Order: sequence, then C-alpha cells, then structure tokens
Amino acid sequence: MKVTRPMLAVKAVAAAVLVLTGCGSGADTEKSVPATATGSLEHLAAEVKCTPDMQTDADELRQALCKNADGKFILLTFATDRGQREWINGAKDYGGHYLVGRKWVAVGEETSTVTALRDTLGGDIEEGTDHSVHEPSEGATHSGH
Repeated sequence: MKVTRPMLAVKAVAAAVLVLTGCGSGADTEKSVPATATGSLEHLAAEVKCTPDMQTDADELRQALCKNADGKFILLTFATDRGQREWINGAKDYGGHYLVGRKWVAVGEETSTVTALRDTLGGDIEEGTDHSVHEPSEGATHSGH
C-alpha cells in the first residue's frame, strides 16, 4: 500500500492524541496513582497526615476515625484478605466510598475524600450502594419486618 501525505498526517495526529492522553509508548499512564501502600494502621495514618482515634483494636480488625485536610474518614486494617473482603461486601450495603488496599480500607462519605487519599495511598476505589436513589413505586408499602 502506498503511503500518501494525508495518511501520514492522520497517523501523526493519532500519535499526538495517544501521547497527550497518556497512551502509547510507555507514557506515564499511572503517574497520578502511586503504588498501593502497605503497613499498620498507624503507618497508613501517618502517610495521610492524620492522628488515628482508635475505635476497635482486635486481632482480626483495627478501626480508627481520622481527619485531615481532605476530610473525615474511617481507616481500617485487617488480619486477612478474606476478612477484608467479607467486611467490604457487608459494608457496601450502607453506601459510602471505599479506598481499598491490601488488608486495609479507608471509608469516606465523600468521593473527593477517598480520591485525595488515593493520591497518597494508591489502591482502588469501590462504591457502596446508594439507597437514596430508590424511591418506592406508587402504592408500595413497607412490610415493617
């Protein structure tokens, strides 16, 4: 196939778009999200510049309230990956925004809080169920369990 000038121009524009959007030849696609942090609850709290107010200090779960410039959040660490996943699966029914790392979770009421924490701690953001968008259909009643 013969390459024409218009084809070269299209290829050049496509390459420029890939570079500008962070795609292509090894551009810093994950530069804004650091490697996921690890460590104790106190270590993670220090990373995000908060003094943890311990609420639960058990073998399988440690939980503290935290507040920093990004907002208020709950920081939890877990003894096992399975315990962490079970906790997250149950907690998501109550809404909220979850920043999830290996054996730790940060929970915030605001998306902006966990997004800001992610800039320091890395991890993945998971969303809880938002029950406020569910409106009962016309004529529906609550059974009162």
